Amino acid sequence: MSHKLFWILRGIFYKPFFGRFSLPSYIGRPIFISNFKRIFIAERVRIFPGARIEVLDANASIVFEGNTSIGQNLHIISGGGQMLKIGKNSTLSANVFITNVDHKYCEINKHILEQPLVSVNTSVGENCFIGYGAVLQAGTILGNQCIVGANTVVRGKFPSYSVIVGAPAKIVKRYDSQLKIWKKTNTKGEFFDEI
Repeated sequence: MSHKLFWILRGIFYKPFFGRFSLPSYIGRPIFISNFKRIFIAERVRIFPGARIEVLDANASIVFEGNTSIGQNLHIISGGGQMLKIGKNSTLSANVFITNVDHKYCEINKHILEQPLVSVNTSVGENCFIGYGAVLQAGTILGNQCIVGANTVVRGKFPSYSVIVGAPAKIVKRYDSQLKIWKKTNTKGEFFDEI
């Protein structure tokens, strides 16, 4: 428990550098943070050690809404003037990677790192759970209450109340609000017909 005291003190020390750092939030020792002023951390955000939080330009931003828990070794990147948002009450397990930028790869005689970046809206809804080792690629939009399985590779838009697994990611369950249960679906998120 004493280590969390150091994380709270680190948060207090970092507070003036961030665009917003609301208490009681805390942050374990990060590996790297760039463009502090474009990172906004609401109340009760817990970021475990080993985070790499990168904002690539002055118009991009990363927003952690309230009461989110971020496991160790998060790597999150925002660029191209886009905002990347983690919705309130969400939990990200360890070793999660989230980005809203991709490299173009059209010029085949040019190294990919020398080609321009493409930025696409990416966000995690409220009350989501992102499993261990998941990758959320540029253009991923998760609705509220989504569950992403461990090691899932996600790109695309997924409706609220979806269970998403695999590489590439597919919907395997959704919450049926009429029956008030989680039901299996096809990969498009449509409920199977009852037999």
